[in-house]
Amino acid sequence: MSTQKTKRVAIVTGASQGIGWAIAKSFLANGDTVMGCACPSLENAPQAQRLLTDYPQLFFYSSVDVTQTTEIKRFVENVEQQCGRIDIVVSNAGKNVFKGIDCDQADWDHNFDLNLRSHWYLAKCTRPALTKSHGVILVITSNHAFSTMPGCAPYNISKRALLSLVQSLTIEWGPAIRTLGIAPGFIDTEGNQAWFDSHTDAQRAREQTAKKHPVGRLGRPEEVGDLCLFLASDRAGFIAGTTIVMDGGRSAIMQDDDDR
Repeated sequence: MSTQKTKRVAIVTGASQGIGWAIAKSFLANGDTVMGCACPSLENAPQAQRLLTDYPQLFFYSSVDVTQTTEIKRFVENVEQQCGRIDIVVSNAGKNVFKGIDCDQADWDHNFDLNLRSHWYLAKCTRPALTKSHGVILVITSNHAFSTMPGCAPYNISKRALLSLVQSLTIEWGPAIRTLGIAPGFIDTEGNQAWFDSHTDAQRAREQTAKKHPVGRLGRPEEVGDLCLFLASDRAGFIAGTTIVMDGGRSAIMQDDDDR
């Protein structure tokens, strides 16, 4: 069911797979134009190729390394030139940098370039267009922003900082631009499947992880996409400056073992 009648232009970063791919698909199914990007080239992004096949008039893909500010700026300029407007930005690109608090400086710097600075800089570059359209910024953070486990630094630190970024964007750029955060928990993506596969018994690891969630299962990528679609609509117009946790109730548990 469509949440918005007017066609919009949405930027989705990290759109080559996983959560970003599902977010892009939700907007495309709604009839919106999606300007997707991710680090891999199109030749190495088979899921992005599927979206191009399924939505040839609505989906466009660019290879962009969001740790490089020059690439972000060029991508946004190309979107504005091609589409003439930007209505929604879903700043999703990122990855787990689980190196521990004693990590090397190179790991620390890479984490903050990818998981914090890129979100801030993308917002800065899209601000003029979003101001004109009275648009929406959705920042994808993580439930690690609220509570974490040993060995998950510096990832969790940058994700926590995104909560403040969402607040600052809201109070300094509103009411022209509405900003929200979404903090997914354990979503059933390729990356998490790779973690299961690293165990001797992948199926047992999956089942044990699912049992740690009060809802009894892992999250589905399309659930994140559908939440983004709703939050970017006028129906969610009074929601701003906050970060919504979607983790299947995992954060409601007071104590557990430290398995990721």
